[in-house]
Amino acid sequence: MPPSRFLDRSSPPHIMSLVAIAGLSALTMNIFLPSLPAMAKDLSVDYDRVQVLVSGYIAMTALVQLIIGPLSDRYGRRPVMLGALAILLLASLVCMMAHSIELLTAARMAQTAVVAGLVLSRAIIRDMVPVEEAASMIGYVTMGMTLVPMVGPTVGGLLSDALGWRASFAAIAVAGLLVLLLVCHDLGETNHRKSSSFTAQFRAWPGLLASGRFWAFTLAATFTSGAFFAFLGGAPFVGGTLMGMTPSVLGLQFMFIASGYIAGNFLSGRYARRAGIEAMMLIGGVVALIGVALPIVLFAQGVTTALAFFAPQIIVGFGNGLSLPSANAGIVSVRPELAGSASGLGGAITMGGGAFVSWLASAILSVETGAMPLLLVMVACCLLAMIAIGWLWWSRPRPSGDAR
Repeated sequence: MPPSRFLDRSSPPHIMSLVAIAGLSALTMNIFLPSLPAMAKDLSVDYDRVQVLVSGYIAMTALVQLIIGPLSDRYGRRPVMLGALAILLLASLVCMMAHSIELLTAARMAQTAVVAGLVLSRAIIRDMVPVEEAASMIGYVTMGMTLVPMVGPTVGGLLSDALGWRASFAAIAVAGLLVLLLVCHDLGETNHRKSSSFTAQFRAWPGLLASGRFWAFTLAATFTSGAFFAFLGGAPFVGGTLMGMTPSVLGLQFMFIASGYIAGNFLSGRYARRAGIEAMMLIGGVVALIGVALPIVLFAQGVTTALAFFAPQIIVGFGNGLSLPSANAGIVSVRPELAGSASGLGGAITMGGGAFVSWLASAILSVETGAMPLLLVMVACCLLAMIAIGWLWWSRPRPSGDAR
């Protein structure tokens, strides 16, 4: 494959373009989180109705990924990405003007088209480089991408305080337009082995689903990221309702988990090729488990401050940053010729699990229970991730070459 040349769509995309399309997906998911209590008040609904904009969004991205991957394997990465960005722009404009929770929810679900940025950035990387290098490159892309959601809730909180919650959706629309222009001029097609038909991709799913290693990588990614999705679902209630934080102050708390994530991704980018993807996943899983256990210990000792809850999330984010790039590289490398479909199917399972734990974390929280139920959900996710990683080590190909 020819080397990447920036703003030359006859060559593979520049790494910064991959960061931009993946970062936009993350920004769309979390920029408005500090505004959830204000949205509930403005639309005269209970908090659980607006929380669907988080858990429902995650669930819908699972469904969208089932289509995005096969579409890109059949028609190419570039046209699918352009179409997804166009849908995002239209949906964001509707979100800005919505005056009912029903219309806002429908438009929010349409915004999930932007998940193409996450799916296709991984598939494009796998088109360009082999598996160990893919884990390293995904780590760097995710590290750069994380800069966007790290500041997203903070910016969203400031916009909400100054201009109201609708300003967050205006920011998504502006960012989407800028990324669309970048994609038009830089995202060269990398899928030069297009499938013969769209349905052929779905017929390939049984082969993926029958692979123990596909499931091991996918479940490791699902439960590792599950701790993060549980945090997304419950943290706005913990910070905004239990601790009385304003949207802007609450937005700042998300920088703990995001800054840890970017540090983990940096080290993954540096060392995944050398250490191997299984080792990076194991180390990351242990680190994340320690990060979740710390606030549980502090809360058990009666230390229930905001700092005791939010600060240890930097360790959780660091562990996720070490693990997830390698897990995602493993998912798209089980069947390299079906990288798009594998990315979409694996991402759908991951997001489906994330939607469930996000809903669960918010559903079991109350003023009476405090933040402990959320922490227990997060630690359960980390333990299940360790089991999946152990399964991955057990299913490694034997020296003779036969994989169980």
